[in-house]
Amino acid sequence: MDHIAVLIPCYNEEQTIGKVIADTRRALPEAVIYVYNNNSSDRTAEIAAAAGAIVRQEYVQGKGNVIRRMFREVDAECYIMVDGDDTYPMEDAPAMAELVLSHNADMVVGDRLSSTYFTENKRPFHNFGNSLVRASINRLFGCDIRDIMTGFRAFSYDFVKTFPVLSTGFEIETEMTIHAVNNNMQIENHVIEFRDRPAGSVSKLNTYSDGMRVLSTIIRLYRDYKPFCFFSCIAALLALLALIFFIPVWMEYVRTGLVLRFPTLIVCGFVMLAALQALFAGIILHNLTLNHRREFELMRNSLRRGKER
Repeated sequence: MDHIAVLIPCYNEEQTIGKVIADTRRALPEAVIYVYNNNSSDRTAEIAAAAGAIVRQEYVQGKGNVIRRMFREVDAECYIMVDGDDTYPMEDAPAMAELVLSHNADMVVGDRLSSTYFTENKRPFHNFGNSLVRASINRLFGCDIRDIMTGFRAFSYDFVKTFPVLSTGFEIETEMTIHAVNNNMQIENHVIEFRDRPAGSVSKLNTYSDGMRVLSTIIRLYRDYKPFCFFSCIAALLALLALIFFIPVWMEYVRTGLVLRFPTLIVCGFVMLAALQALFAGIILHNLTLNHRREFELMRNSLRRGKER
């Protein structure tokens, strides 16, 4: 098992990968550096190998698929994950690793948004999207994560080996954050300086399509991790809709003693039944989620005992 493993997912980063590896060696000379090449059409893998990194391949396209393979194949006491685009300062890596190794952190978030991100990043919709995602997750999950979409993080062995990777693309950062929050893992925010990509280096993130995937991931994970709140909102909306259409029918009945709009009354009844079904679905799924969390804690205990052996 490695003491510190640096994981670098890469897709067409020949312009910057050599510098990222060199910076990593200066900052963490004891670390083992893994570059996972994701079908690059340039010299990324060749340059990484020449720089002394261990180069492995992931042939299924998508950052989530790369991270799934990295987490499955590499065993380490501390993991540093960083993008290969040279936008993150590796001199912050030792402090982030220290939080994992000496302060029991399960995930350390490299927080760009509290420093230079909004001045360095020249893509206004990226800035807006990062702020929207951060506000949504902190509000929905009751946490204080300063940067959701950062590609610079440190992880504990427990986190890496218990994280079920379901996403395939850039929404993976959102999934990692919510997994840690939901399972009461220790999360630390570490402020870092951010620099925009050097000239000629192109971002692989599509602002609109990937942004929509991130937002849909938040909704899906909120449904999975907070089912009572999710289905209660649906139940309240359906009940409100049924009441809005029922009140005129009721007022007409009080005034005349007649029900003249039976179809409306029947639809209101079915909508209210749907609201009750949503509420009970939320209660049942909430209990299942509690059982899952108990099983997760037992799995973490077993993982820890196995590691100590």
